Amino acid sequence: MTKQRVAVRRSFTTRASSNHGGAGVSIPKQWYNLVADLPVKPPPQLHPQTHQPLNPGDLSPLFPDELIRQELTEERFVDIPDEVIDVYKLWRPTPLLRARRLEKLLGTPAKIYYKYEGTSPAGSHKPNTAVPQAWYNAAAGVKNVVTETGAGQWGSALSFASSLFGLNCEVWQVRASYDQKPYRRMMMETWGAKVHASPSEVTESGKKILEDDPASPGSLGIAISEAVEVAATNADTKYCLGSVLNHVLLHQTVIGEECLEQLAAVGDTPDVVIGCTGGGSNFGGLVFPFMREKLAGRMSPAFKAVEPAACPTLTEGVYAYDFGDTAGLTPLMKMHTLGHGFVPDPIHAGGLRYHGMAPLISHVYELGFMEAIAIHQTECFDGTLLITRQTNKSNRCR
Repeated sequence: MTKQRVAVRRSFTTRASSNHGGAGVSIPKQWYNLVADLPVKPPPQLHPQTHQPLNPGDLSPLFPDELIRQELTEERFVDIPDEVIDVYKLWRPTPLLRARRLEKLLGTPAKIYYKYEGTSPAGSHKPNTAVPQAWYNAAAGVKNVVTETGAGQWGSALSFASSLFGLNCEVWQVRASYDQKPYRRMMMETWGAKVHASPSEVTESGKKILEDDPASPGSLGIAISEAVEVAATNADTKYCLGSVLNHVLLHQTVIGEECLEQLAAVGDTPDVVIGCTGGGSNFGGLVFPFMREKLAGRMSPAFKAVEPAACPTLTEGVYAYDFGDTAGLTPLMKMHTLGHGFVPDPIHAGGLRYHGMAPLISHVYELGFMEAIAIHQTECFDGTLLITRQTNKSNRCR
């Protein structure tokens, strides 16, 4: 890719030096690609019409060239552009915290650490990939980006990133979350995005769903169909995705790379690494760098994915080729899936209401490198209250 300079608006970089979340810990200069170290490579994505393995040109209507390259590459490391690192400095490194009060309450000899990604401007891990996706699109001369969002975390992140690089952003938010979480819509609009409830009357795929079920609560699969349809039919528009695809998980590995360094700084090595799992970007971002170390024989942690019982793709889904969206517009991906027509119950964690699991995580699960459990949301709420009342964020591991 020819390197281009895309300016970041000055007001967004003035607080870059105020982040004290990881004194002595550096922001990674490269993203890590687990594919390079797997003993068995994952199955290829297939063209939705021909069912033949994808070539880069098949993805051109949706993504800029550099993101396509990252999606298909088997290189171990990918350099992070300086412009992206400059934005990461707004909130990275993020804190690694030790839950000492929770340890005491549970009476456990274990040390419990958690990596807190809520310090980003959008309040989640999603800007880790939203910023590079927006930057690569802007560098390629793209003017408009479209996407889906569940609870609104990803939509907020892409709205934020688009505002940095002068992109127009349009978001289809799953109807259940659109109604449950109006302030997420307000946040997206504050950063300049246009937000639709999905299914909508704006797209053909949305209209079809509403014809069949006018009261549809929507799903991420439906919202993806709407965004992909708009990108595929407008030459000046590209699609951005907040989870599932390889390049998205690649960008999120800044989480695990920092965490490795932070644990090393306090002399600890994990026995178990746990992450919540919807489409897979958070889990992969945390776990993959640790999995690299395990494959190399440098540590031996167990890896546990925790998914919602309302959408149990790993624990109850089948491992098969399926579409990433409801309308069947995306490539076919070999993944754990509940079926692309599956519409989950409208649970609170809207971002976890996805019918499939990231192909790379599905592949690793099939290889036996990780475990998965499904938890009901009420149990998660109880755990959240317990942790909130017992943890102390001043116990920071740098």
